Amino acid sequence: MRYRGEEALGLVETIGLVPALKAADEMLKAANVELISYENIGSTLVTVMIKGDIAAVEASVAAGAKAAEEIGNLTAHNVMPRPISYVGDIVSVHDIDQ
Repeated sequence: MRYRGEEALGLVETIGLVPALKAADEMLKAANVELISYENIGSTLVTVMIKGDIAAVEASVAAGAKAAEEIGNLTAHNVMPRPISYVGDIVSVHDIDQ
């Protein structure tokens, strides 16, 4: 799914794939958001990225961060209400539709 910056962007970063997958599962169950992509940047850091309206993304990121922290290592989480469109070029590198 190509992200163009029209909606809020939510990110949850973990150490390891297992907490990242748990976070993604909880994020998608917590609110009406869409999975954009993931990024595995090495050193076992994995970031899951979602989009939606601001309130949904905030609830989703909170749920994902909590879930990841319960079973592994959460390194960061963030909600960007309306990032500039160039951010879409960065977060769409591993677009889930590709």
